[in-house]
This record gives sequence, structure tokens and C-alpha cells, in this order.
Amino acid sequence: MAKIRVMGAGGWGTALAMMADRSGHQVSMWSVFEEEVERLSKEREHKKLLPGVKIPDSIEITGDLASTAQADLVILAVPSFAVRDTARLLKGVLPKGTVVVNVAKGFEEEHLLRLSQVIEEELPEARVAVLSGPSHAEEVSRGVPTTVVVASRSEEAACFVQDTLMNSAFRVYVNPDLTGVELGGALKNIIALAAGVCDGLGLGDNTKAALMTRGLTEIARLGVKMGAKQETFAGLTGIGDLVVTCTSMHSRNRRAGILIGEGIEPKEAVRQVGMVEGYLATHSAYRLSQKYGVEMPITAECYQVLFHGKDPKLAITDLMERPKRSEAETTWLDFHRQD
Repeated sequence: MAKIRVMGAGGWGTALAMMADRSGHQVSMWSVFEEEVERLSKEREHKKLLPGVKIPDSIEITGDLASTAQADLVILAVPSFAVRDTARLLKGVLPKGTVVVNVAKGFEEEHLLRLSQVIEEELPEARVAVLSGPSHAEEVSRGVPTTVVVASRSEEAACFVQDTLMNSAFRVYVNPDLTGVELGGALKNIIALAAGVCDGLGLGDNTKAALMTRGLTEIARLGVKMGAKQETFAGLTGIGDLVVTCTSMHSRNRRAGILIGEGIEPKEAVRQVGMVEGYLATHSAYRLSQKYGVEMPITAECYQVLFHGKDPKLAITDLMERPKRSEAETTWLDFHRQD
């Protein structure tokens, strides 16, 4: 039995806490919001995000940060924009070598950093890992069979996470490609938002299939340029996460996209849905594509729609009327191998 502290009491943090509790671990869940701690402790249910799912009494819900020092495993389950501040709170609290797992999917927009890089900056003595893959909180909290992947610079840390979190309803694979696992999880949110726009416009299965396929192509294109392995994007954090996020109504990115396709202004769509990681990720990915000189046409059109008011219908037309090319990606892969 391990002592597990989940930092963040949103839907995903709550689902992971419940999943770990089922495995017999000693689990506690921390929130920076006193009102949230009191409400969840009293109601034992996240009525907004996970209605009908009861939080076991065995899970402690607390605002006490100091007790995090006793944890064998710390899971950071906060939005991407809060990762640095949350990690910074743990400075001087965690013993050297503590395994810290990030489960947010995004970038630090200001510095264009992957989230593991942010955590490593704030907690240089921690062993940092990331957990990613097709895993809606709504299903994990109910024990629906789910498969994910963990990556870390430390093989020992990744295997510890695998051994600790894996159970009959939550299968965990290990992947040494930390960069690829993080980028797959962050960039697929952009494509899911675009898929939602297509749904909101009333377009068909053909359109969405093309969007997902070509979206994965440009995700891998940027990933390879940034040092990831191409094959990672054919796995759970690539195809797997892309499929589930582009097709499910559990996906807030897709739901926000649907509203935009129906004519709602992007900022208002994000406000209505809540935390939409793909909105911020689009801005970061567009800047990364410029920085690394990588062609990402779907991301570029999403950027124009979200931040410059471009009509989604015109964006689709512009994508369809791009210059002719071969589907094979050998040209850009060979080019990047020569860099």
C-alpha cells in the first residue's frame, strides 16, 4: 500500500483518487480552495463534474499542504496554467526523490515549455513523470476499463507509477519518450476542438476522419522536430487520445468546438464549457510551429478562428484548397533526420 497525494480536486483529480483508492492505497486529495474542501468533505460527491459518483470516505480531502511530505507518490491534477504555482507550493515540502506525476495536458504558454519541464524547474530534486492517454474522468471514476501510458526520464520512477496505479480497470504502459507522450496529450486537444467545430457546422464523418488523420500527421511532424519518437504518436497518447477526445461528448474541447461551429464567439464558448485546454494549446502550438519551422495547417487555421475571428467555414475552405502534395510524410521525416 502506498500513500498517494492528489494535488487538485477537479474531475480528473477526483477520478484518479477514486481509482487509486480501489487498489487499496491510502489516498488524500488536496485543494487550494477552502470552500471546495468543505463542500466535497460534506457532500462526498463532485456534483458539477462527476454527478452521481460518490467519493469514498476513505479518501481524505484536505487543504493541508505540509502533510504532502508523507506521500510516496504525488499526482499533480491541476490545469496547465496552475502547474507552476502548484509545484512551487511543494518546494521545501517534498523529500528528495519523491515521484511527482503530472496529468495535465498542455503547455506553459509564456515560455512554451512542456509541463514536465516546468515541474523540473520548480522541483529539481523530484523524479518527474507524466501520465497520458485516452482517459475521461467520467469513466475512470466509475471503474470503466481504461489504458494509459506513463513516461519519465527515470525508468525507475515510471515503473513505480506503473506498479502503484495499475489495476484490473486501469492498465498502465511505460514509454521512455517523455517529449512525445507530453506533446501527444497536449496537441490532440487542438484537433479535438477543430473536430467539434466540424460537428457544430453539421459536416460529416468524412470531414472528421480527414481532420483527425491529418491532424495526427502535423502533431507527429512537430513532435519529431522537438525530439520525440514518431512511433509514440501511433500509441495511446497519439491515436488513442486523439480518437477519444475528438468523438466523445465528455470532451470539453470538442464541446467548445461545437459551440464555435454553431456561431458562438470562441471566448464565450470557452466560458460556457469551462476549462478548455485546447484553446490555450492552440496559441502555444502555433508559436512552436513558427519557432521550429514546422508546417501545421490545421493548427494555423484554428489559431486564426480562435484568436483573429476567422469564419470557420472559410478556414475549412482554405484547408481544402491548399496546394497539392503527396500524402507520404517521408519528405519531411527525411528532412528532419538530416537536421
